Amino acid sequence: MRAKTSASPLPDPDKNSFFEDVYAIARLIPKGRVTSYGAIAACLGAKSSARMVGWAMNASFTQKKVPAHRVVNRKGLLSGKMHFKRPDMMQQLLEKEGIKVKDDQVQNFEKIFWDPARELEL
Repeated sequence: MRAKTSASPLPDPDKNSFFEDVYAIARLIPKGRVTSYGAIAACLGAKSSARMVGWAMNASFTQKKVPAHRVVNRKGLLSGKMHFKRPDMMQQLLEKEGIKVKDDQVQNFEKIFWDPARELEL
């Protein structure tokens, strides 16, 4: 992982919990893009911890400005939609950013997928 500077928004595994590291990565997802639970887990060096990333996203309502709606499953499905105030809220937030969703699945998923390990050059 790249060295963290005091101004860097990247996670610092020496100081943060896993959930805090997940939130730090999620806050970097650009509007109009999505990533997956597994991609965040892999970026954090915990490739088999996609489910833990899901748990973090489910608890993210306690954090400031975590765009949990931009994190979907590996197929682009809105698998976390039931953890929002309303089941349609995740889709509405994505559509507000220009992301098309049909039958609870992000359309053009491969095109708008944001891979944190590659995008952040980790």
